Amino acid sequence: MKGNELKRMAEAPIPGLIVTLAIPTIITMTVTAIYNMADTFFVSQLGTSASGAISIVFSLMAIIQAVGFTIGMGSGTTVSRLLGGGDKATANSVVSGGFFFALAMGVLLMIPGLIFLKPLMYLLGSTDTILPYASDYARYIIVAAPLMITTFFMNNILRFEGKAKLALLGMVSGGLLNMGMDPLFIFAFKMGAAGAGLSTALSQCVSFGILLVIFLSGHSELKISPKLIARDVKTYLGILKNGAPSFMRQGLGSIATAMLNFAAKPYGDPAIAAMGIVGKIFMLIFSCVIGFGQGFQPVAGYNYGAGNIGRLKEACLFFFKVGTVIMTVLAAVGFVFAPQIIPAFIKDSDKVTELKTIEIGVRALRLQCIAMPFMPIGTVCNMTFQSIGKAAPATFLAMCRQGVYFLPLIVILPQFLKLGGVEMAQPIADVLTAITCVPFAVSFLKKLSKPDMTV
Repeated sequence: MKGNELKRMAEAPIPGLIVTLAIPTIITMTVTAIYNMADTFFVSQLGTSASGAISIVFSLMAIIQAVGFTIGMGSGTTVSRLLGGGDKATANSVVSGGFFFALAMGVLLMIPGLIFLKPLMYLLGSTDTILPYASDYARYIIVAAPLMITTFFMNNILRFEGKAKLALLGMVSGGLLNMGMDPLFIFAFKMGAAGAGLSTALSQCVSFGILLVIFLSGHSELKISPKLIARDVKTYLGILKNGAPSFMRQGLGSIATAMLNFAAKPYGDPAIAAMGIVGKIFMLIFSCVIGFGQGFQPVAGYNYGAGNIGRLKEACLFFFKVGTVIMTVLAAVGFVFAPQIIPAFIKDSDKVTELKTIEIGVRALRLQCIAMPFMPIGTVCNMTFQSIGKAAPATFLAMCRQGVYFLPLIVILPQFLKLGGVEMAQPIADVLTAITCVPFAVSFLKKLSKPDMTV
């Protein structure tokens, strides 16, 4: 970071600083969620089974995002602390190593993904009727995996060095392109679900190109070069350690979505499609808080690295208050307008199937909205611990929502509550996660209040 940026991170009023950094990331997250929903909207016009394919492939994309965010967040949290401590040379080494690490991991995912495409779709919960749509859609996503993972990496690095607007440029450009190409490929070129996959893959390639140019042209404070790659194993172990919470959060999300698909499978394609649609709507709402948190993380990491503990505490409390207000307001809107929102993503020639899908979707969305106001405390705790390099509590808390609570619930509840258990598992897991986070938050804030604070 340059001198004026260092001064801003260390001295600017916390609310204004976080909001300034958060606005571009909120836009980025929201646009990303919207163009994912664009796939859902356009593909849903092909029928309920095609719409169900989106839910299946969502698990695959969660795996890709998990790898990208693991390396990106793991490198980014390290970089923000190094910049806070004035060690730019080591930061460049971490970024260069992380870039090529991300690219290599993408290739390792792509090759077996293409070879075992159909078995992978079944593994993620596909039915025989959904399989053709899911395979067509997923094929292009898998081919683009190396660039997608590296794009997520570069996006995170720009955010952590305080250049959220540049990160916004790359991600939003690809997102807008995807929304424009979806109807073109799906309907005009008659590619069906494959058109949505190709559109998403091409848009991610564009985002990759824009972000790479930003780094290579010197608009980033950090450099990516083969000559600067970290040579020691310790650096990569540190990246994985600091990125573990993101992997748990995103990776378990993939497993949870697959388990959700399997739990919904006995109730047919309408249940799989409806739960997938609700998941996308939830991600659109939650993306606002995640985006705000991504504006918070560089502030937390930098001030912790610089020893400004009072500013760290202020930032945590501000994030929690704003996040709670955002989620409460948006949850209320989602609950009230669920009967109008869900039908927009459902179209089927069989009206009985269409009405059944809408009924399941409205009920599931309203149950999820009830739990949403409880979620910000978990997000604040997880992002704070990750930003300051406390990987153990961050990883545990990241595991709670989709792992510790959801996975057992999605197995147990449907045995007693049938489809209701499928619909209720995630909201209950979210509330239990919030309760679990309370003692962590209280203990952390108490330590921040001590003059000789050590966390």
